[in-house]
Amino acid sequence: MARTKGILFDIGGTLLDFINVDARRLFYDGALQAYEYVRGLGQPVPDFRIYHRGQFVAVHWHYAWSRLTGWEFNALDVLGRLSRGMGQQLTPAQLEELAWRWYEPLGRCATCEPGLAQMLEDFRRQGLRLGLVSNTFIPGTVLDRHLAREGLLGFFDTRIYSCDVRYRKPHRRIFHIALEGIGCSPQETVFVGDRLRADIFGANRVGMTSVLKDPTGRLRSRRARPDHRILALTELGQLVRAMA
Repeated sequence: MARTKGILFDIGGTLLDFINVDARRLFYDGALQAYEYVRGLGQPVPDFRIYHRGQFVAVHWHYAWSRLTGWEFNALDVLGRLSRGMGQQLTPAQLEELAWRWYEPLGRCATCEPGLAQMLEDFRRQGLRLGLVSNTFIPGTVLDRHLAREGLLGFFDTRIYSCDVRYRKPHRRIFHIALEGIGCSPQETVFVGDRLRADIFGANRVGMTSVLKDPTGRLRSRRARPDHRILALTELGQLVRAMA
């Protein structure tokens, strides 16, 4: 194996852990924050129940469509169409703030492992190139804002979100875009994720060294066998040193 020069990370379940997630409740809370924001701007809004229902149906329809086709959607586009349909006139900055208000309750559920920032800093000092590859319909600007709040954004020069490039893991193209971004070959790159098909299968067939974050130690698949397993993300530092 070539010397490791880069590391690519998944986000949800890998870099960030989301705990106590009640999807319906979080969607409701996000819709309420978005609703209050738009109303505060003096824009026309219907009754909240209609507003919430419209968002819920639209996002779930696009979510199902993306899983069927493998072609990602961007929630910013959906929110923009819904806003225009209600007669609202939002600037691009206001629309991005709207998306943040909608996402923020979920963001509050995220935690980072103790010592994560120090490990990433050590990787940077070693000259490793770091990047992110995430399957997400959440706008990249929103995720960047969340990562900045967690003190992690500055570690990653390349951040590839499926909603921006439209390809979803395990599609080869999304991995190659990220590899181009960090300037490394697959043989020089480690990919770390928590999902066997999207992360491990995808990384393996591109030719990267795959690392599965599996806190339970129970994830198994005949088609997706990781090169390495870790129980916690902060075990990665020792693993990378052992591979050097």
